[in-house]
Amino acid sequence: MAELSQAHVLIIATDGFEQAELFEPRKALLDAGVKVTLASIKTDPIQGMVFDDKGDTITPDTTLDEIDTEDFTALLLPGGVGNPDKLRMNDRAVEIVEEFADDGKLIAAICHAPWLLIEADVVDGRRMTSWPSLRVDLANAGAEVVDEEVVRDGPFITSRKPDDIPAFNKAILAALQEDLDDQEADEEDTEEA
Repeated sequence: MAELSQAHVLIIATDGFEQAELFEPRKALLDAGVKVTLASIKTDPIQGMVFDDKGDTITPDTTLDEIDTEDFTALLLPGGVGNPDKLRMNDRAVEIVEEFADDGKLIAAICHAPWLLIEADVVDGRRMTSWPSLRVDLANAGAEVVDEEVVRDGPFITSRKPDDIPAFNKAILAALQEDLDDQEADEEDTEEA
């Protein structure tokens, strides 16, 4: 069984992220030994929200422009209304999502974050969930939309809201472990060949 410390998760966010949807998954990943990098448009502190009220800030580790997706195992997209709305208008943020999807790497998106998946044109034919106001957008982009706390479809994990975070975190950690174990088994097969 592979160690989760071999995983490296990229989180992308900007002002307006839903505080719990960034901080709680990030903590769960770090507690499991996963390396985590937070990237944003700039390296200035970004403003979290607790629904409509300002919450805590966090300082990104790097900028989106400095990201090489080859360095990462998975991508985590927190929600909040303003955060994904700003990021889907950022060319590099959309490219990052496209690159992870093209490589078949794990992408976890919660709440309003599937807006980025729609913008990157990667939801067609996928089973997904989101915050209720995005469900028509997802359906119009070709996704099969369901109302469940967490949905896994191939490399995609989606959840609806902050209440779903425990299930979301559990699904992310399980998927990372599965991917690492598969990778380790592939490497062993290659060595034996």
